[in-house]
Amino acid sequence: MNTILRLTHASSRSLHLFSKTVPSVGRMVQVFIYGTLKKGQPNYHHMINGVHGTSKFQGRGLTVEKYPLVIAGKYNIPYLLNNPGKGHRVTGEMYFVDDQMLQFLDEFEGCPNMYQRTPVRVEVVEWESKSSMTEGSSVINNILECYVYSTTTYQPEWMHLPYYDNYDSFGNHKLSYVLRESRE
Repeated sequence: MNTILRLTHASSRSLHLFSKTVPSVGRMVQVFIYGTLKKGQPNYHHMINGVHGTSKFQGRGLTVEKYPLVIAGKYNIPYLLNNPGKGHRVTGEMYFVDDQMLQFLDEFEGCPNMYQRTPVRVEVVEWESKSSMTEGSSVINNILECYVYSTTTYQPEWMHLPYYDNYDSFGNHKLSYVLRESRE
């Protein structure tokens, strides 16, 4: 058996750790994906490419708190601004990932310089399967804690961009994400 340490909010100013024992499949942590790594989006292939490690789709969720989700920069990158209470509750996907995938995601997301990996409370909207709820997830009132890649460092004008509740690179906003391979 392995133990997963998860961060939970005991109050808005302090974090406490608790552990959850799960079957021995290597260390797995839960992440909440809201942007180009979601199913059907330009970078989803990274989530299912075994070369980067293991990820297991758990279901869909919605942030408990509101956040500004904006599309910014010349490459139309989705950013979740770590400014809770503003914006919308953001829709995304929950995954269990192993250490190798977590390291890849940190590098892919430019963590800790461009994004920071922080805990966020997510309301479970839909589970992939009934077993997903018991595979290492500690769900209380349909709420669980996941890591999310958000940013505290952003241009002040980004707070005045349109806020989205669900990112789609191919959406009506006409701000298609520019793949890294296509950038100058």
